[in-house]
Amino acid sequence: MAESNPTHPAGIDREAIREAARNMLDGPVTSGYKGDREAVIKMLNDALATELVCVMRYKRHYYTVSGLQNGPIKAEFLEHATQEQEHADSLAERIVQLNGEPDFNPATLLARSHAEYDASDDVQAMIKANLIAERVAIESYRQMIEQIGDTDPTTRHLLISIMAVEEEHADDMRDLLE
Repeated sequence: MAESNPTHPAGIDREAIREAARNMLDGPVTSGYKGDREAVIKMLNDALATELVCVMRYKRHYYTVSGLQNGPIKAEFLEHATQEQEHADSLAERIVQLNGEPDFNPATLLARSHAEYDASDDVQAMIKANLIAERVAIESYRQMIEQIGDTDPTTRHLLISIMAVEEEHADDMRDLLE
């Protein structure tokens, strides 16, 4: 009869994993989490502020751009606003998973945001402001991904997926420049 060994041949200690999992207070955050949770939550809250400012900027541009020739641009602004809101929702959800609180405080949004709000009336100025904001977001996510490294694979994956969409947005805005 084979000897019972709680350690899997690949070095996985099933009993230790099961014991650690019984501490349910931290939800999905297990003892194996290697990230600096407070720093990651702050980083994610700043990204949340950035996404919320981007939603507002795109929505303002969507509602204020006019002219029949600008229909496709208007539609692009609305699509981007919707996707930025999805990013904000995903970031807020991850903050909660890390036992943090998403910061939606409107009084501090601009101060925490990496991107700026824009109140341009000229369509080309709107497009340029959005392209700059997308480039800011891309670089912000790149730096966050680099800082997190391998310490938090779930957050890293989320940030990579958001960054990919931001790159598409930047490409869209560049294509709209005259």
